[in-house]
Amino acid sequence: MYVLEMRGISKQFPGVKALDDAQLFLRPGTVHALMGENGAGKSTLMKCLFGIYRKDSGEILLDGKTVAFESPRQALDSGVSMVHQELNQVLERSVLDNIWLGRLPIKGIVVDDVRMLSETNSVFKKLQIHVNPQKKIGALSVSERQMVEIAKAVSCNARIIVLDEPTSSLTENEVEHLFTIIRTLKKEGVAVIYISHKMEEILAIADEVTVMRDGKWIATEKSGDLTKDRIISLMVGRDLAKLYPPKTNKPSDEVVLSVRDLSGTYQPSINDVSFDLFKGEILGVSGLVGSRRTELVETIFGLRKKRKGEIHVGGKRITRHFPRASIASGLGLVTEERRATGIFPLLNIQFNAMIANIDAYARFGVMRYKRAAKDTQWVIDALSVKTPSQKAAIANLSGGNQQKVILGRWLLTSPKVLLLDEPTRGIDVGAKFEIYQLMIDLANKGNSVLFISSEMPELLGVADRILVMSNGRMAGIVDAAKTSQEEILKLAAMYI
Repeated sequence: MYVLEMRGISKQFPGVKALDDAQLFLRPGTVHALMGENGAGKSTLMKCLFGIYRKDSGEILLDGKTVAFESPRQALDSGVSMVHQELNQVLERSVLDNIWLGRLPIKGIVVDDVRMLSETNSVFKKLQIHVNPQKKIGALSVSERQMVEIAKAVSCNARIIVLDEPTSSLTENEVEHLFTIIRTLKKEGVAVIYISHKMEEILAIADEVTVMRDGKWIATEKSGDLTKDRIISLMVGRDLAKLYPPKTNKPSDEVVLSVRDLSGTYQPSINDVSFDLFKGEILGVSGLVGSRRTELVETIFGLRKKRKGEIHVGGKRITRHFPRASIASGLGLVTEERRATGIFPLLNIQFNAMIANIDAYARFGVMRYKRAAKDTQWVIDALSVKTPSQKAAIANLSGGNQQKVILGRWLLTSPKVLLLDEPTRGIDVGAKFEIYQLMIDLANKGNSVLFISSEMPELLGVADRILVMSNGRMAGIVDAAKTSQEEILKLAAMYI
């Protein structure tokens, strides 16, 4: 009846009980959604299955037989594959090398390159993935890299595939493509565990849904019997009357950030972008994949070189175009790739919180750790970061709590303008609400926010105005209260 049974699973980390008598039952040829707030234990449960963590107690049965994988390789050899939320790829190697990493086929005494290429092309054809296997994976977009990871899981002939936030970087068309792949796998008897915070997707693709909260199993129900309100209630233990807090901020006529004729150096990049961001305003940035939204904020911040254009913050021109000068001018940037460019995973929360404001804690070359500890505690308390202490490694926190620490890092710099690139990516509905409220609170205090989002309802629900990018150009700016999704999509396709 079940291809996988996880019973009474518990896992303790220093100061944190990540799993407490958790359970999951998976039927063959079905999609089983796993939901819960950040820190609920979803990824930890899957890592216990996949051999990344060793459970403290409980039992895992595969086809009725007890298993205890000590490594991901053992899991793969037993037909269990996992696509992680944070992509772990060797960016300087090819797509082909990444797909076969750790399991290279040997012919005689050499690697069988012909077999690798042939089988990879076969999987890509089956899944309708149009990527050159010989291309360096670091040159691909995040969505293409995500598809490569899914292809890798399928190429292992897995009977169970775990997808952890698989659509966090995908467009609507790519999501539908992924669903087509999943339906194909279901017909072949493959069981899929689907972790996501996107309730529309869950209700569209899942057969059953398991909800976790605080490391515990809460409920397992058929997706057809669930509604969004019911899922939210199970996840957070309370009802959220609205997904978005009321817009209480009132933007003034004072221009805080002025961008004029901004173009990037390396193509493809942004071209001739001009706009103003007002004091107390939340300006959303929309656009399709490839519209250069990330390039826009990274060029403004100085991570990417500009070919031409001017940037003014608070009426003063930024003459030195690099991040330190931008921070000194009052800009802060939360990047899209939290793991790759956002956190220092092996270091503690205190270091991650204070690093952008490090000069404030140094006096005559000596670190003032008492002040750093006080500010870090403020971040933990103000943003409700779930952690046993500020000395805990940030890598041990859930994705949502890591994001809160990064946001707190920039709040400590007292920014005039906060640039947010997909700030709620991979974050549960409760944590999203908290981040929306934080953005509105900042705007109420006279700060300004520019944030990128791939979720249209989020832009319409939080932003005052929405800047639409199309193929590196600004297609227009619309009033969030008066526009529609159709108008935004028309603008997004203007220069394609």
